Amino acid sequence: MQYRKDRYGSDISILGYGCMRFTRKGGGIDYEKAEAEVMSAFRQGVNYYDTAYLYPGSEACLGRILQENQIRDKVKIATKLPQYMVKSSGVIDNFFEEERKRLRTDYIDYYLMHMLTDVESWENLRRCGIEDWIARRKAEGSVRQAGFSFHGNTDMFLKILDAYDWDFCQIQYNYMDEHAQAGREGLLAAAEKGIPVIIMEPLRGGKLVNMLPEEARKLIAGHEKQRTAAEWAFRWLWDQPQVTCVLSGMNSLEMIDENVRIASQVRPGEFDESDFQMIEGIKAAIQSKVKVGCTACGYCMPCPKGVDIPGTFRCYNEMFTENKSQGRFEYAQVVGLRKESSFPDQCVGCGKCEAHCPQHLEIRRLLKEADKALRPWPYKAGISLANKFILKGGKKKREETGSREEQVSERETERKGE
Repeated sequence: MQYRKDRYGSDISILGYGCMRFTRKGGGIDYEKAEAEVMSAFRQGVNYYDTAYLYPGSEACLGRILQENQIRDKVKIATKLPQYMVKSSGVIDNFFEEERKRLRTDYIDYYLMHMLTDVESWENLRRCGIEDWIARRKAEGSVRQAGFSFHGNTDMFLKILDAYDWDFCQIQYNYMDEHAQAGREGLLAAAEKGIPVIIMEPLRGGKLVNMLPEEARKLIAGHEKQRTAAEWAFRWLWDQPQVTCVLSGMNSLEMIDENVRIASQVRPGEFDESDFQMIEGIKAAIQSKVKVGCTACGYCMPCPKGVDIPGTFRCYNEMFTENKSQGRFEYAQVVGLRKESSFPDQCVGCGKCEAHCPQHLEIRRLLKEADKALRPWPYKAGISLANKFILKGGKKKREETGSREEQVSERETERKGE
């Protein structure tokens, strides 16, 4: 196993265990299977385990495994505050204490603000006193390091990165998302600040393995290095020294063994020209199925009305390169969950974007087409409800609810919606 350093010099295994995808059985997590897999990864050097408040049963399962096998002090736990459910200062402690109880631990090594989508979501937490809360928890040792996980565009990522003295961050990043979400620009910006970067979705939820077009599969099968699709994706990430740890939702012993093998062999900067050409070939095969030839160069931005043009086209293309539901889900998450609307219906047809587009795309027409496909009426209603629920805590003036019953009710509502 290879290791890279966190901000304070501690070793983090470059392969992290994503605990969201523990195998489920009979309505819950298959504990025996999860235990066998976690312990296999541990014995092979994996020391970073990522979970979250809203991953059903995950925190409790991980906590039990670590306690019963007496390895809590030998690993690093990362879990997350459901910041979108925070509307007053008091609930932060409630969530945190519940997480510590589930995880059977006195301290959390890496504590994240879960799924920040724009700078307003961070400002909401600040108004609820999160900075003082983090300082207090760090001083007593119950939180070792504080960070955030991110889904949004590069501009918003950079703003959040500059808004606080973060210890680490977590972003979605893979060879297909090189210039999407936080992207390479965000990765490099974090590294420039000395902030470790944890990678999620390295395989886009398995789609860069299980949903590759036939042309891409043939390229991989015929390459002289005989690497699997997953190995190409992992090696592309680990070739970049700015990547600290790559999370994998491993749910089989074979997958763990394979990922550990790769993580034990790789070295940053070892990719040669033929390797990069191979990645470009795979990307080209995937992109051959895209609907809009947008390269996410960003010359069309900023839109005077705030429309996320590259984000809209990326999600539209995902409907054809992956599947409709994935593209629509991504659209709702990345474009929809913002304080200020970024949807194409904000467009006033000024044409500024088209004047700067190197690809000479008919952006105004394509935006309407994309939005219609990405937001059929059930999705419009769902996005609107989710937006109100997640962002309602962002008001500058809020009243303390104080009621434990209300807090529990909100959490139960969120669980049922998962």
